[in-house]
Amino acid sequence: MARGPRGGVRNRGEWQPAAALPVARVVVDVALAHLDRPFDYRVPGHLDELAVPGVRLRVRFAGRLVDGYLLERAADSEHTGTLAWVEKVVSAEPVLTPEVAALCRAVADRSAGVMADVLRLAVPPRHARVEAEAVGELAAPPPVTAPAAPGWARYVRGPALLDALAGGRTAHAVWQALPGESWTERLAEAAAATVAAGRGALLVVPDQRDVDALHAACAARLGAEAVVALTAELGPAERYRRWLAVRRGRVRVVVGTRSAAFAPVAELGLLAIWDDGDDLHGEPRAPYPHVRDVLLLRARTAGAALLVAGFARTAEGQLLVESGWAREVVAERHTVRAAMPRVTPVGETDGQLVRDPQARAARLPKIAFEAAREGLAGGRPVLVQVPRAGYVPWLSCGSCRETARCRHCAGPLGLPGRRGAPDAATDAALPTCRWCGRAEAAFRCPACGSRRLRAGVIGSGRTAEELGRAFPGTVVRASGGGSPVLATVAGGAEIVVATPGAEPRTPGGYGAALLLDGWALLARPDLRVVEETLRRWLGAAGLVVPHTDGGRVVVMAEAGEPVVQALVRWDPAGHAATELASRTEVGFPPAVRMAAVEGSAAALEELLDELPETVEVLGPVEIEVAPGPGAPDEPRERALLRVPRTEGRALAATLHAAQASRTARKSADPVRVRLDPIEIG
Repeated sequence: MARGPRGGVRNRGEWQPAAALPVARVVVDVALAHLDRPFDYRVPGHLDELAVPGVRLRVRFAGRLVDGYLLERAADSEHTGTLAWVEKVVSAEPVLTPEVAALCRAVADRSAGVMADVLRLAVPPRHARVEAEAVGELAAPPPVTAPAAPGWARYVRGPALLDALAGGRTAHAVWQALPGESWTERLAEAAAATVAAGRGALLVVPDQRDVDALHAACAARLGAEAVVALTAELGPAERYRRWLAVRRGRVRVVVGTRSAAFAPVAELGLLAIWDDGDDLHGEPRAPYPHVRDVLLLRARTAGAALLVAGFARTAEGQLLVESGWAREVVAERHTVRAAMPRVTPVGETDGQLVRDPQARAARLPKIAFEAAREGLAGGRPVLVQVPRAGYVPWLSCGSCRETARCRHCAGPLGLPGRRGAPDAATDAALPTCRWCGRAEAAFRCPACGSRRLRAGVIGSGRTAEELGRAFPGTVVRASGGGSPVLATVAGGAEIVVATPGAEPRTPGGYGAALLLDGWALLARPDLRVVEETLRRWLGAAGLVVPHTDGGRVVVMAEAGEPVVQALVRWDPAGHAATELASRTEVGFPPAVRMAAVEGSAAALEELLDELPETVEVLGPVEIEVAPGPGAPDEPRERALLRVPRTEGRALAATLHAAQASRTARKSADPVRVRLDPIEIG
């Protein structure tokens, strides 16, 4: 009998079904909603030993060979016709665990998505050479004792949380880190307590810098062999090598970015997410799940502890606390006051600016210069947070202050490079459209007819240049906004200009932080703008030394704004409670479940017609799409769908059924469906 590769029989006519459990239930890699279910295939006898649950295989589907995963073996099938054969087992490595398979199904159901799309997020592509590397014997992990963690003693319920993890008990917590807190050390201590109980830990952070810092903290406490980092920055081979080490049970602690949320950690005891409000936690690919939601689903199914942590608190985190599902881990007010820097708001109605017209027009008012000078005089670096990247990313009319726009595509005009002020007589640089890239040589304001331009907002590049002139002899570093993002800076007297999220850490903390252009952060038309602004401010202010050591924060925003007062008091929990109450009153997430559906007018109408009357529809409205390669030819519209939280599953199922109906009819125009979208502008 002729044999094919991997022991297969070349002549399909000679194939015989496996003697036991001859039916394979397979999820195929086909991202069509009406085909989002397992399919039954016959397992040939020569693949009986290789075809175990979790392996990759290839099957014939609709006349072509497609990839798939074997979910389970069964004795018979409900299909009345003749089953097709499993053509090939691609690899004997069972890469899809039952727990991760169930998680992928749950994520797809919650997001009105397709399981095949979630599996692409959960299981990395195969790398045959890495898979063939010697596995070796699985060494017993070295014993770990529950760590003494005095840092957690500063928080109410902090020691109780560690005791629960060390005892292998389930705990759900929302942790508010103190300003200046070494959050990497606290999470490493939580992971060590979990490992001491014989269970695994999965810690998810927004970006590579946070991964590096947290991985170093965990490795220092548990040993380099006990923890692995999983990120998209790794090459295919190294990423798959580390992922296999987790799958084979060689590593008990995983640190990574959003893709690591699906890592197949054995005996999960702790799931943690740091800074859950960061938009990097939102998956940009279908079905667009958020890491927080993935970990919530996983904590429920795996019986693991969940820790939602950060300097700030989202409305979603507050909902977990108010619903009773999670307990808050916070410090007493006197502890917070002792740890925080002194925060001073400076707005347009501030008395100093009213009395000093020159200070009103200055990039930095006098009080900000004083704070920076004091910080530098103390031998510490000074952090300057600028909300916009570039040089002058946004220009406006010099007379009426309307946004300056391109005549060709109506995109915003700006000066992206190192150029002089746009109203300088010697300036020969031309404003450039940020959408189509055309230079505008003869701007005329359509509102008032003026030809003058002014800077609508100053970018990080221009800010660094101005600070260099204001503090001669002082080193000025840039992080983010077109410059490399710095992980750390030395602790000397220097100025660091950073965009939000790119603030580098420094040994000993910053002497001062200047939070510029608060109005630019608060002026964005987005549901989460206030929450996001406070998160960015707290992230920067949390790097400053306490006020007892001279730490100061100057925020350029009106003192009367509630979000500014939340920063002054360092009260993210109180602000989150107010934010949740506001959204409940107007009916926005997370108080309700909401879906955003986008597509052409005809496609959107087709989908909306299939919704029940119980779904509240807001819109549709035409949405603005920047011109360029890949831009749609016809206008796009968006509608928001709203239901009570108790009907969220029903909404997801309805949208999935509507998408299935459209794909079954082979509708040409796709419709993008996002449940609980991060941005609702």
